[in-house]
Amino acid sequence: MKTASNNPENAIKKLEKQYVQQKLAVKAYGNKVARKYIQRINIIKQAKDFDELSGLPGLRCHPLKGDREGQYAIDLTGFYRLIFTLCWRITGNRTN
Repeated sequence: MKTASNNPENAIKKLEKQYVQQKLAVKAYGNKVARKYIQRINIIKQAKDFDELSGLPGLRCHPLKGDREGQYAIDLTGFYRLIFTLCWRITGNRTN
């Protein structure tokens, strides 16, 4: 699910649009991967912290190493995985 872009901000905007407009994700990645992508983003958004994410069965959430240190990965389908960075914000009593 690699997004081809020379500008990471453009890639992020594209992925955000694909999250909000499922039909764009389906067009880019196919129905199965698009469905899992949106589902996994929703799971990440609901998680309180990394420990909660890493404890969920089937995600295989794990920190990456080397030049991807500080990033995490979770399985989508088959050979696809979602690589992301956690940026927790504190709003009131809840961490987002």
